[in-house]
Amino acid sequence: MIVEYYLTTMTKRVVTNIGDVFCAKIDNYKIYLQYIANDLSQLNSDVVRVFKKKYPLEINPDLPEIINGEVDFYAHCVTSAGIKRGLWEKVENIKEVGVIYDIMFKCKEDYTRPDIHNDWSVWKINQETLHVGELLDEYKRSYLGLIFRPEDIIHKSKTGSYLGVFSEY
Repeated sequence: MIVEYYLTTMTKRVVTNIGDVFCAKIDNYKIYLQYIANDLSQLNSDVVRVFKKKYPLEINPDLPEIINGEVDFYAHCVTSAGIKRGLWEKVENIKEVGVIYDIMFKCKEDYTRPDIHNDWSVWKINQETLHVGELLDEYKRSYLGLIFRPEDIIHKSKTGSYLGVFSEY
């Protein structure tokens, strides 16, 4: 009896793979994102690229058009959590994920202290983290390297910034 209860209340496991393309419906349009890598430098988290173009809900664009489109931003997140929370759905898997080894992320030691400017580190996917202190111009364009909730990914796509203390980065 306990086993039956457990089996009926278990949440189905969601499996995502590198190359998976997801569609997220936001307000009256939809966006696409693709799971492109696992980053061992950031807790082996999923890395996604979120595409800039917004599509009307009734349009189903060709996937090659989507993945060859302009990237809005890159982020770390748990892609399966986005599915479980109903924020996006898997469309298809496309092996082409772009050039991933040039993507640079940045991380601040203490986000509660915006007055401190010399506590930054940077890294590229699956490479060592480099403490750089103050962000020089070449690092300012890097992407915030925290592991974000799927809701944060949607918010950034919608508004152009993350929530809370991360909005200024």
